[in-house]
Amino acid sequence: MDNLFVLILFLAGVGAIVGAATNYLAIKMLFRPHNPIYFMKWRLPLTPGLIPKRRDMLAIQLGKTVTEYLLTPATIKKKFLSDEVRQNVLQFAQQKVEQEIFLNDKTLKDWLDLTGFGHLPATVEGKVDVIIYSQFENVKHVLSTKKIQEILPADLEPVLDRKISEAVGQILQKGEDYFLSPEGYMTIRNMLDDFLSSKGSIGGMIQMFMGDSSSLVEKVQRELVKFLQAPGTSALLNRIFLTEWEKVKERPAMDFMKDINFDRIAGNIQEYAKRELALDERLDKRIQDYWPQGNDWAKNELLPKLLNKVFIEAENKIEDVLQRLNLAEVVREQVDSFPTAKLEELVLGIISKELRLITWLGGIIGGLVGIVQAFIVFFTN
Repeated sequence: MDNLFVLILFLAGVGAIVGAATNYLAIKMLFRPHNPIYFMKWRLPLTPGLIPKRRDMLAIQLGKTVTEYLLTPATIKKKFLSDEVRQNVLQFAQQKVEQEIFLNDKTLKDWLDLTGFGHLPATVEGKVDVIIYSQFENVKHVLSTKKIQEILPADLEPVLDRKISEAVGQILQKGEDYFLSPEGYMTIRNMLDDFLSSKGSIGGMIQMFMGDSSSLVEKVQRELVKFLQAPGTSALLNRIFLTEWEKVKERPAMDFMKDINFDRIAGNIQEYAKRELALDERLDKRIQDYWPQGNDWAKNELLPKLLNKVFIEAENKIEDVLQRLNLAEVVREQVDSFPTAKLEELVLGIISKELRLITWLGGIIGGLVGIVQAFIVFFTN
C-alpha cells in the first residue's frame, strides 16, 4: 500500500509538472521567439512564435473584421447619424452660437483680431486711398493725352452741337429783348451821345440837324432789332460758335484744367471717404447691434437647415468616405508596424490571469493523468 501511495505521489507530481510546463510553454510560444532561429542554414521548427509568424495574416483579418463587422456604414449611421445625435448636435450648436456670438460682448473689431484680421480697417482705408489716387492719376493721364473730342461720349457730342444752335437762338432773343427794353434804349442813347460828343463839331452839327437824339435812338434801335431778327445773323453766329466749338474740341483737355490742383482734390476726397466710412466707429459695435434678430434666425432657421443638409450629405457619402479611407489597409499597416514585444505585453496584460489559470489547469490535468497511470501501473503489476 505504501508503494501505491509513493507511486501515485510520484506520477501525479510528474504529470502535474509536465502538464503545467506544457501549457506554459504553449502560451509562451504564441509570441516567442519573436524572430526565426537558425541552426547552420536550417530554420528551427516553430520559430518564430505563432503570432509573429502569422502577423501578416492577423493584420489582414483584423482589417477585414473592422471594415466588415465593426465600422460598417450601417453601424456608423446608427451610432453617429441617428435622430438623437442630430438633436444633440443641434442643441449644442444653438447654445454655442447664442453664447459665443450673439450674447458675447465682443465687438466686430475683437472678432477681427481673434481671427487674425485686426489689420483689416487700416488695410481698407489704405486701399481706399490707393483707389482714389489711382483714379485721379488715370483722369490726369487721360486729360493730358486726349483731346476733348476723344473724351466726350459719342452720344453727347451731337447733343452739344444742337445746344449751340439753341444757345444762339436764346442769345439773339435775349439781345432783342434787351434793346427793346428801357434799359436797352438808354444804353443806345448814351452810346450815341458819347459817340457824337467824341466827334467834336461834326457831332454837334449832326445833333443840330437831327434835333433831339430820341429819333436817332429809335432808328438805331429798330435797325439793331432787325439785325438780330435777320436769318443771316443767326446763321452767322451759328457758324462762329460751331467753328470755335470745333477748335475747342481739338484742344487737349488739360489746357482747360492747368490751374486745378488734382492732388489736393484727391486728398480731400480721401479724407471725406474715410470720414464717411468711419470704420473704427462702425467696428466698435457688437454683432447684435447690427443684427438684433440674428440670434433667432440662426437658431431657428440657419442651424436646423444647415445641420440637416450636413447629416443628409454625410449619409449619402459615408460609404464613399469609408472606401476612400480604406480602413482595412489602415488597420493592417498599424498592426504590422506595432512592435511584437509591445503586442505581447498588451495581450498578456489583459489576459494574464486567465493564462495563469490555463497553466494551473494543465498542471491539474497532468496530475490527474499521473494518478490514473499510478493505479494502472500498480494493478497491472
